[in-house]
Amino acid sequence: MKAFNNIFFRHLADLPRPAGAPDRTALPIAGDDAGAKARATELLDLLGYDVVDAGPLAEGRRFEPGTPAYGIPYAAEASPRFTELPAGPASAAEIAKLLEAARR
Repeated sequence: MKAFNNIFFRHLADLPRPAGAPDRTALPIAGDDAGAKARATELLDLLGYDVVDAGPLAEGRRFEPGTPAYGIPYAAEASPRFTELPAGPASAAEIAKLLEAARR
């Protein structure tokens, strides 16, 4: 199971929002166990995040350092220096698009 690895810890603390909020952020997960993914989805929802299922654990490579879905989407502006910037929301649609870009 892979979750929480693609967001800077300070951004993680700043971005939770209630379910249905227009600026709710999404985090990707990957895993081979459907039950574990369901529990991770529940946890992320409780913590204030939507989920984008990236597929099996092997697809976790699509949100590792150096990929479009790593770090930068959760900063207020797109910059390799994302750890120095305030947090900015990233929608499920945006994260899904970035994960797809990493598939190529």
